[in-house]
Amino acid sequence: MSLTLSKIHFTRKADRAVYVTSPIARRLRLRGRRTVDVRLGASSVTAELRPLNRRGVHLYLPTAVREAIRPPKTGNVYLLLSESGSSMRLGPLVGILTSGRGGLTRPFGTRTGLIREYLRAGEGKAYAFAFTPRDIRWDKNMVLGYFPTEGGGWTRKLVPFPDVVYNRLASRAADVSPAMENLKRRFLRRNIPVFNWSFYNKWDVYRMIEGEPSAYRHVPESTINPTPERIREMLQRHKFIYLKPTGGSLGKGIFRITYAQGKGYFVRFRRNGKNTLLRFQNFASLVRMLGAGSGRLRNYVAQQGIRLIEINGCPIDFRFHLVRNHANEWVVAGVGAKMAGRGSVTTHIKNGGTLMTPQQALGRVFGDKAGELLQRMKDVSIKLAEAIQENSRYHVGELGFDLGIDQNENIWMFEANSKPGRSIFKHPALKEEGRAALDLVFQHCLYLAKFRRRGSS
Repeated sequence: MSLTLSKIHFTRKADRAVYVTSPIARRLRLRGRRTVDVRLGASSVTAELRPLNRRGVHLYLPTAVREAIRPPKTGNVYLLLSESGSSMRLGPLVGILTSGRGGLTRPFGTRTGLIREYLRAGEGKAYAFAFTPRDIRWDKNMVLGYFPTEGGGWTRKLVPFPDVVYNRLASRAADVSPAMENLKRRFLRRNIPVFNWSFYNKWDVYRMIEGEPSAYRHVPESTINPTPERIREMLQRHKFIYLKPTGGSLGKGIFRITYAQGKGYFVRFRRNGKNTLLRFQNFASLVRMLGAGSGRLRNYVAQQGIRLIEINGCPIDFRFHLVRNHANEWVVAGVGAKMAGRGSVTTHIKNGGTLMTPQQALGRVFGDKAGELLQRMKDVSIKLAEAIQENSRYHVGELGFDLGIDQNENIWMFEANSKPGRSIFKHPALKEEGRAALDLVFQHCLYLAKFRRRGSS
């Protein structure tokens, strides 16, 4: 296979032909060959080859060819030529699966800006569009996709089924619903890769890496559906624990419980947008408040508390954003440090946390050892990503990890997110890493769509 970046042009010629400049003609070895199979996503057409004595890598598509394969616009995309010269693929055609209510002003609601960021990152290297489940035309193998316009608006075009689907559905409930599971499997049956498959349940993540000792040793002791007896026993041993909803996000529904002998039990949580602290003199009153005896914690995980490193008495943890590249290798695209707000149960920025660079945070705690600790955490994050993929039923191309370092320099993993947010990239010093993370997503789309150079696996 020969992969090159090509500029696509439209021409009003009426013939079913493809006009190629000299560099493409040489790679196609045109001697004796007069037709070629031209593909875009799930569509293809057989067209005559017409060489042009011009420099540069340019492809001219007449009306009949455009109507057959429906390229959405002119511009730079990749051109993949077969070894035999019998076929050429344009693209890749990348579809971003999301949700929204339609309209061309804010088609994806509050996520419209984020989706536009992703699509812009694909410009000049792919045909990228966004779509919702109701935009799929299964009977025609087509999708009515959203494309951003230069003026800040959106346009809609009917395009073939994509080469790869990047799942950015925002609703956890919708993403794991039977209907959505079936939708994604329908793409797989058409040999269209989907990443990432769905949101993770916290307990599922722990079980996925349980059989990988080198990764699992970084997970704090955890128990699903904890009974009051189990909560008491964990508090006796660890002195403080966290109760986390298995399907929660953004710190919602989390309780931090601390036991101090002679003083009782202290519970921190978020209520009505404020950090709340309650004290209970005995365990029975704590259980009543939590509803632990009535099944309220049925979908909760009790997790060992870890004494994290601190700055000015505030715990610090780290968000690692990992993406696979064009060679299918895990890359740490970005790292942000989050310092908990006073009295907060988590380090989430929306709950009063402060965003820092990892160098700023680690430098204040470890001084000259900061670089060494950061590299250790990067190594652990890649080890965790490899363990999750090894035990995942579907392809994983992007992950977010919340890691922490305890007072003894041990590294711990608290959360794994298959659809990590981009809040850490709001820090001015991390904006370049944010752009790199977007670029890596499209690099990996090239890999999944098999737009690879000769010799690539």
